[in-house]
Parts: sequence; C-alpha cells; structure tokens
Amino acid sequence: MVRPGELLDVLLAGGRRADRATHVRVLPARPGTPADWPTWADPDLVRGYRALGVERPWTHQAHAADSAWTGRHTVLSTSTGSGKSLALWLPALTAVRADAAARTLDPGRIENVTRRGTTLYLCPTKALAADQLAGLDRLLVAASTRDVKVATCDGDTSFEERRWVQEHADVILTNPDFLHHALLPQHRRWTRLLASLRYVVLDECHAFRGVFGAHVALVLRRLRRLAESLGAHPVFLLASATTSDPAASAARLIGVAPSEVTAVTDDGSPAGRRTFVLWQPPELPGGDGPWSDLLPQDDPWATPLPVPAPDRSPADDSGSPDAARDVPAAAPTPAPALGAEGSGPLGTGERTVAEADERPRRTATAEVADLLADLTAAGARTLAFTRSRRGAESVATTTRAHLSAVDPALAGAVQAYRGGYLPEERRALEAAIRTGELRALATTNALELGVDIAGLDAVIIAGWPGTRVSLWQQAGRAGRAGADGLVALVAREDPLDTFLVHHPEAIFDTPVEATVFDPTNPYVLAPHLCAAAAELPVRATELDLFGGARAGQLLDELVERGALRRRPSGWYWTHPEPASRLTDLRGTGGDPVRVVESATGRLLGTVDAGSADATVHPGAVYVHQGQTFEVDELQQQDAVALVTRRDVEHGTWARWLTSTTIVTTDAQVSWGPLTWGYGQVDVTSQVIGYQRKHLPDLQVIGYTDLDLPARTLRTAAVWWTAPAEVLEAAGVTAELAPGALHAAEHASIGLLPLLATCDRWDLGGLSSALHADTEQATVFVHDALAGGAGFAERGFELGATWLRATRDAIASCPCATGCPACVQSPKCGNGNNPLEKAAAVRLLDAVLAHAPA
Repeated sequence: MVRPGELLDVLLAGGRRADRATHVRVLPARPGTPADWPTWADPDLVRGYRALGVERPWTHQAHAADSAWTGRHTVLSTSTGSGKSLALWLPALTAVRADAAARTLDPGRIENVTRRGTTLYLCPTKALAADQLAGLDRLLVAASTRDVKVATCDGDTSFEERRWVQEHADVILTNPDFLHHALLPQHRRWTRLLASLRYVVLDECHAFRGVFGAHVALVLRRLRRLAESLGAHPVFLLASATTSDPAASAARLIGVAPSEVTAVTDDGSPAGRRTFVLWQPPELPGGDGPWSDLLPQDDPWATPLPVPAPDRSPADDSGSPDAARDVPAAAPTPAPALGAEGSGPLGTGERTVAEADERPRRTATAEVADLLADLTAAGARTLAFTRSRRGAESVATTTRAHLSAVDPALAGAVQAYRGGYLPEERRALEAAIRTGELRALATTNALELGVDIAGLDAVIIAGWPGTRVSLWQQAGRAGRAGADGLVALVAREDPLDTFLVHHPEAIFDTPVEATVFDPTNPYVLAPHLCAAAAELPVRATELDLFGGARAGQLLDELVERGALRRRPSGWYWTHPEPASRLTDLRGTGGDPVRVVESATGRLLGTVDAGSADATVHPGAVYVHQGQTFEVDELQQQDAVALVTRRDVEHGTWARWLTSTTIVTTDAQVSWGPLTWGYGQVDVTSQVIGYQRKHLPDLQVIGYTDLDLPARTLRTAAVWWTAPAEVLEAAGVTAELAPGALHAAEHASIGLLPLLATCDRWDLGGLSSALHADTEQATVFVHDALAGGAGFAERGFELGATWLRATRDAIASCPCATGCPACVQSPKCGNGNNPLEKAAAVRLLDAVLAHAPA
C-alpha cells in the first residue's frame, strides 16, 4: 500500500513541483474508542456485524443507538467514514426483528398482526438509497435473517413493485420528493406503513438547507401528522456531517424543541493521519498558452459574452442551481490595481496596498489531471472532485491520455463519475472503485454524500467547493476506516481560491457553517398547508406544528384567496387537482432532458433542465465516459436530446445573453438622493450561439448562431441606487464604480442570511454602474426561487440595518484587497472580478450618510 508520505512526494515530483504547495498541514491520527454492544441489540444482527468485521461498536455509535432505543430523537454528527449507519440501523432493525419474533411466538394476537414496526429511511439522493440497500442486504445475509423485508421506493418504482412495498416492506428507503408527491397525498394506500412507523431515518441531513431544507422540514411535519393520526409516534434518527449546532438544526427540521433532541458529536472512531496540501497551479509562461483555458466548466454561465470596455460588464451572481457554481468570465476586463486609488489624479488619498497583477496560471482541472495521473501510476486509489460534469469528463479523459503514454493498461483504471449517468452505470463504477478494479474516479460532488467507498488513499479537490462542510465531506473520503490519507485542494484561477490557499487559517482554524433554513417562510409554508389540508383537514390544534400564529394568519389568507375553505372542524382543500403540485421541493425548473443515441435509441444519461440549452443544444459535443457524441436535435417539448456517436477533435462552448429587468415596484423609499426599491424582476438568459474550439489548443475554428427561447426567472428583488453625486462624494470614479458596486453586492448577499433565515445559495444578485431601468448605479439582490421566497422582502424592510452590517463586515476585515470573509463570493458568475474593497467601504459610507436613524 502506498503511504501518504510517499504520495506527497509523488505530488511534489521529488521537489520539482514543491513551489506549488503553498501549505502542508498534517492532521494527527486519532485512536478509536470501542464500546460494548447494547444489551438490547438483536443477537443475530450483532453476529452479522461481527461477520462483516465490526467486532465492537465505537462509543459514538453505542451512545446514539442507546438514545434512539430509549425513544429520544437523535442526531449523530461525526466525521465522514465514522460508521453513522450502524448507529441508525441497529435500533431500527432490532425493533423490526423484535416485532417479527412476537408475531411468530403468538400469531393469534391481533396487535402482533397490525403493529409490526416499520422504518422509513430518507436521503437526498437515489444513489445513496441504493447504496444503503446494498449495505443492508450484506448485513442481513451475514446475520442469516430472512424476516426483515427491505426495499427502495421512489419515482422510478413500478406500480407492481410499489404495491408490494405498501403491503409487505418493513424498511422502506426513499427520498423527500417521493413523500411529497406520492406517499403523503396517497397516504391511505400506505396506512400499514404509517400506522406502525417506529423510526424515521434521515441520512446526510446537512444537505437539507436553505429553501430545500424548509420544504423538507414541512414534508416531515406532514409525515408526523399523518402517522400520529393513526396512533404512531416515530422516533427520528438523523445523520449529519460535522455542522454547527446539530441539535438545533435537527429540531428545526423535524419540528420539535431542541431539548427533545440528543446530539452525539464526540467521534469515537479511529482516524489515520491525514496530510492536507494547499496547492496553486504554476503561472503560464508568456502569459497565454494552450492550457490557459483548457477543461472549462460544464455550466451554462461558463462563457458569458464580453461587453464593451467602458461599461465593465455588470456583475451577475445568479442564485439559480446552475449558476451557483463559481465560474470565470470569458475574457474579463482586468480590475484596476487598488494601489492607484491613493496616487492617481482621481484618487482619494487612501493608502491601500495591493498585490501586483499576476500572470495567468494553469487551470485547476488541467493541474488535477496531471496529479491524478501521477498518483494512479504510483498505485494510489484516488477520487478527484471537480466543480462540473464537463470537468469530471475532461479530467478523466486527459488523465487516461497521460497514462496511455506510460502504461496503456493503466488508462482503463480511470473513469468519470457524475450526475446524469444511468443508475446501473453509477452502481458499476462504485463497485469497481471499491474492489480496486478502478484506481481513480474523476467525479462531481455526486460522491460527496455518504455512498460508502472505503480504502481510498488520496482525494484531490479542484477548486473551493463552496462551504467548509463540503470540503471536509470530500476530504473525509481519503484514508477512511482509520487508514492514513492525502488530500490536496488545488486552487482555481479565482481570487477566492487564491486567498484560501495562501491563508490556511481560513480553512483549518475556522468553524464549519451552520445548516440554515426557515420552515415558517410564508412562500414555502403556504403550499404545504394546502397539501396538508388535502391529506387531512388542518385542525386549529395543529397550528403549532406549522409555525403557530403565523400559520393561522396564512391559513386565513389562503381562505380569502379561495385556496382553502374554513369549516368549524378545520381548513379543507376542495379543489380537484393535487395540492402537492403547488410546489417543487428542489426548484429544478422542469424535468431532466434525456440524452438519447439516435441510431440505437439507447439512453445515455440526463441533463438538468436549466442547463440543457447550453450543454445539449443542436451541434453541441456531449462527452460520456470518454466517448464523444454530437447533438442532432434538442426536442424541448419532449425533453429529449438526440445525439450521434462521432469522433471529433473539437469542443463546443455556448454563448448567451443575460439581463435583469424590473417588472413591478411594489414598495419604494427614498434616502435623500438614493432610492430603495422592492418588487418583481425578470432574470432572463438566452443561449444565442456556440463556438467550436480545437482540442487541446483551444483555437477557435468556428461560430454558429442558435435560435433558442429565452429562459426567464421571475422572482422578488430588493435594490438600491447610487446617483452620480453619491459616487462622487465617495470618491468612487467611473473606473472604480463597477468593482465597488460588485464588492458591496457580494458582501450584502453574504450578510442577508443573518437577517433573513436563508442560505447564501438561496440568493442571487446583480450590480451595474448604469442600469437601464433605474438609469443609475444599482445593486440588486434577488431570491433564487421563482416568485420569491421572502428574503429580498426582509432585506428591504431592514435596509439600513442590513447595509450597516455589510459596511462593518467589509471595513473590519483585516485583509488588504478583499477575501472570502468580506467581498469575495464562492458563487460569483464573474470570477470575483472586478472587486474594489476600499472603494466599496467609501461607497457604503456615502450611502449610509443618507439612511434614516
């Protein structure tokens, strides 16, 4: 087995690449602390675990299992690979087996027929449910038990299979989407499950955050309500990555007081020594080269159109799922050096120190392909996390090309893994990396959540993943089960990544983020109240479950709008259509687009609806496991892209236009010469064509126009304007205005979650030195959900408080030119360029000078 110390030497290439490692942190090993098996644990299950190599549980497993067995809601928040599943399944399966035994011993008692306990397992992805099913099957076989029936059930399950699950399954593995759309609306078909529900297991519950988390919290309240109406009072068991205050997050998710939740956070599992390397790719010789733009991101916003230099492209930080990734702008206009503020003729005298502009660096994905090839050749088993689907395919393809020159047999040991693959393809890849048939996978964050892949030697992360929770989840894949591991975070050519790899304290010495969501958000709560009323009339005694007085006010509003009817016994849904259709838990914007090979009818995979125009437009090159296909036709009405297998030597990059338009101004206040507004906006994007670039030198070989429809997100936004006299008073010149506004926008988006219970990814924004609707410099912050989610409205109500907090956060940050703690954003669509920290503070001071006391 290759040791991490040896792998570090592989990364450093015997010292030839040592200058690229900006910091090496060794995280010490931790011994495991075992505990005895609980006396109540089913002996057959214990024997099964021992047969699988688990001689004794770790202390955190035993503590959490005991808490659950005594009827306490329990959240287990420990590191990746610490064995959280055992703590969840031991009490649940023991309860099922105890009921089965009682039924066998005394089959004549009616309660033993109707009250055999059931368990419902919920997780964010189908892949994770399939992985848990495989793990449970291995355990039950090892335990030689045949009296526990386990099944998955989701939107892909046939009617016949679903009926068997309804009538026979003891343990059902599914996701919140299936609960919302199928199980709860048709709860009478699931009476057996709900009436005997003992445990509800929520895996990877830290993924339930923001608007999605609020939706899931309300789905769980509806589930509790229906189960309790049938006499069941299930215990909730939650598994989470290490997060801030897990008990409070778990309590808010399931709708109980924090005092009713036991949080187990002391990790008793062993951990090997982990070597963590922060890495910056080298500068390109001569400033430009064939690597400077190689392996771009698979993101519809990855190549925005260049704009005329005088305007300095408006900075667009969209909060949509496809734009929430950090992608560099194509041909961005360089930001002026901050040092010029204090010395130029239009300067303000501020003495600001700025780093000199650096030459372009090699892309992170190109660097990762080299490192992955070297690690694979050295015998390591590695995961390389990328930020996009195209990045995963490109890293895998380039790595195989590198390895073919060394040993053609090694090239087949590297594959890509991403969303959009067929389930059977993903299962085969997961099995191959487990067994060692594959040595490396280039993957998106699809492998970040708990799919059990142990025995990996190294993890490479191409670019900051957005949150510390995600970073440590990905890093935790290296050295699982107590083995040593190597982790490398490779910076992308972005100021945020550059800052982090040069400031290790921002990674290693800063707490992980809290899981933030608000189940009482009226935009989210209203459709769920309708769905609850459609399932069972909502009684006045149930209002506390949905938010108390706020839920009562919202129910009355729904009655006034004709959505519900009020009767003495409660609120009723009286419409023929299903109320569950009023909301989409994930806000995906439509059904996925299927990618189908024209000649054979073979389904290759799927593409998210929001990114289909930019990735599978006519003429696009679609890469699947190293094979290239050209898109012949995009049938948008049927959500199908027809492709043909062709070997091509070029890739395609979409071009599009985006705009933000004020539709209605619902509220407006004046701060002297400034205006604060709130209302509906249209955020519109349209793919207008694509470039063909030769690979690998990326020489442009052609451009084709496209006639695709514009896609518009209508949502709520808050905005403030800064007329010319305010900019002048702040000493913000025309040259500095775009960077100052952009920095203020980023910081305000980062601070709004403190005032409105939301996640940064629930928000988007735009800043413009001259917006067409306001005819002034304007900063917009908008909700990332169609119709709005109440966050922008909250920002409007607390404008002065919000902006003062924004100004103070920037001014108090000790960095010289801006960092992730103040003005840089992990989801900026313009690569955090331009940003002017000092000018942003002066601008906010000038704006706040007109704010009400």
